[in-house]
Amino acid sequence: MRRSIIFLLAVCCASTLFAQEDIPQYNPNSLNPIPRYEQLYKVKVWRDIRLDEKQNKGYFARSNEITKLILDAVNSGELADIYANDSLTTKMGKADLTRKMLISEGTKPDPWLPDNDYYADDVVDFNGVYYKSKRDNRGKNPGASADDWVRDNSAGSGTYAMPFQLASLRMVEDVIFDKRRSRLYYDIQSITIVWPGDKDNPLGGDLDIATFRYKDLVQVFRNHPNDAIWFNRYNTAENKNYEEAFLLRLFHGVIYKVENPDNETIYDVYSANNRPYKETVWAREWEEMKMMEREHNLWEY
Repeated sequence: MRRSIIFLLAVCCASTLFAQEDIPQYNPNSLNPIPRYEQLYKVKVWRDIRLDEKQNKGYFARSNEITKLILDAVNSGELADIYANDSLTTKMGKADLTRKMLISEGTKPDPWLPDNDYYADDVVDFNGVYYKSKRDNRGKNPGASADDWVRDNSAGSGTYAMPFQLASLRMVEDVIFDKRRSRLYYDIQSITIVWPGDKDNPLGGDLDIATFRYKDLVQVFRNHPNDAIWFNRYNTAENKNYEEAFLLRLFHGVIYKVENPDNETIYDVYSANNRPYKETVWAREWEEMKMMEREHNLWEY
């Protein structure tokens, strides 16, 4: 009887140990993952970072925007993993990203006619190839007259959003209190490029262009130290890499959502109760204050 009891206890303990091993202890999307057994407190937070705000302009210097660096990395193939949303499970292609940035469709040029008069910068279609006129001419075959025509692959293409128009980011981060080190950590998971409605967006509202793992973006920042520069408007000797600027929290991000069972944004909660928009603005700031107070109280542990 005693042996049977000991055997059953051993089986139960073994099954418990195997069950615990099935629980992942590290987040694969974290840059510096904190194991679950060291987390006293954790909450996921979504923040909207408007890059054209004064405090965020360091990430959005003209011709050196963070969105330009990211898109260049996508076009070069360096940033291969593009996600449809911040769940980081569904991937999308480069063509899908480009399609979302379309402002207006291109128009196909008229075919070249030998009896027509053409003027400088006129565009024609000659045997399926687009040519632009270098000077006024008539009867000059585009395929044979290099002095009068130049091949133009961009002619007839659509108009797409520029990096300076993609003026918003949505950051998702895990706010974790590490009980071993007794401090709060902001573990950034993903960044979504957002095209604001007031930046020539034809849809009129904010449009999510693409989402990237922050872990992948950091690698791009490290690979391009001369381009991934957070601009210090007061002292350029203290310009920093984007990775360091995010680590030091040199941005202003308004809380958009705090994880909840209904997956509702702060705006959704207040609009469902017929509350005015201005109250959602106060509520976002109130969430920020609550997080600061919670961090203060956690020190008592």
